[in-house]
Amino acid sequence: MNANTKELILAAARRTAQARGYGGLNFRDLAADVGIKAASIHYYFPSKADLGAAVARRYREDSETALEALSAETQDPVTSLRRYPDMFRNALENDNRMCLVGFMSAEYDDLPDTVKNEIQAFTDVHVAWLSQQLSAASLAAAGESVPRARAIFAAVAGAQLMARSRSDISFYDCVIDSYRMSGLLPSPAATPS
Repeated sequence: MNANTKELILAAARRTAQARGYGGLNFRDLAADVGIKAASIHYYFPSKADLGAAVARRYREDSETALEALSAETQDPVTSLRRYPDMFRNALENDNRMCLVGFMSAEYDDLPDTVKNEIQAFTDVHVAWLSQQLSAASLAAAGESVPRARAIFAAVAGAQLMARSRSDISFYDCVIDSYRMSGLLPSPAATPS
């Protein structure tokens, strides 16, 4: 066994979870996807809960890295906030997949605690980042950035869900545009106040 096999398993499990959720994770199917025996997956992930938590953890870590890169790339919090919905749009562009956390959240009652913890951590990371950007852009007063950040996260995730149900990425774009028109997200012409 090698580290590359573990990465292949995690990548296959991520694709599956984004398309079918935690319930869709099946060792036999993943093994076929990766080209190994199902028993080999148990070497790295003794249980489905271990695999689910590892996939959700990696997804959160990748998301944290993407958020940090977005902040560093633009160096302008308003631009970062404008580009934030692109992270969710990218999942739709990938075979109409969803944010892994959004999908797994719908299965919350059936998830092991370790997976639940990772889902909550993902949400916390996004809300904290959004709150920080809103404050840095002077788009939310003290005490208002966290509630607005939660609203943005929920709205963007909801737009993704609606677009996925239609297999229509242009629907996602229209909903995000409506968030910009309503002021939830900064519009392209928005400037800090």
